[in-house]
Amino acid sequence: MNNSRLQIELDSARTDMKKMLPQEILDTFETTIREISDSNMASGLSLGTRAPDFSLPDYTGRAITLSEETTKGPVVLIFYRGHWCPFCNLQLKVYQQYMDEITSLNAQLIAISPQTSEHSMNMQQKNELSFHVLSDIHNQTAEKYNLKFRLPEYAHEIYKSLGISLDTFNGDSTWELPVPATFIIDSEGMIRAGLVDADYQKRMEPAEVLQVLRSL
Repeated sequence: MNNSRLQIELDSARTDMKKMLPQEILDTFETTIREISDSNMASGLSLGTRAPDFSLPDYTGRAITLSEETTKGPVVLIFYRGHWCPFCNLQLKVYQQYMDEITSLNAQLIAISPQTSEHSMNMQQKNELSFHVLSDIHNQTAEKYNLKFRLPEYAHEIYKSLGISLDTFNGDSTWELPVPATFIIDSEGMIRAGLVDADYQKRMEPAEVLQVLRSL
């Protein structure tokens, strides 16, 4: 597979978005990305850090605990914004196509968002995902990973105009989200590699993840 396949698809989605949306909305998106990036408020955790443990429910209500999963092998941990985000959908759909290779390396993938279980179920079923898709209500786990931020109030109405009411998707009124991030956690629970970027149009390539997993 193409080593930059995911970014090619993300760039294509970005081009489509620019064609569909007014410049005013695009400018607001860019402003929020720049503000979050410049503030360094949600820059993730350093490599070599022990990954904070968590226990979060999948859409059936079954709790998945990180420390239990790492005893089975490495974990690829993805924080995404929600199933309303086209870039998040693309990322998880592309990663699904690499799942055979990921599992052949004795690893697994866990995806986390602040969505309610109902919306996590929609994400999992719509994209036919075979890996764990968990709900981090109130972004408590995202906060442990230094990823949580609050979407600026000036962006709320624009998101709502696009059918994105985070209070509905996330089940609270905070308008908080995680900065998209991917971490590779080894069987000892240590973060060995990752990518955290306030620009949600950039994600870690599966080919890079596989390269790290092969080195563990």
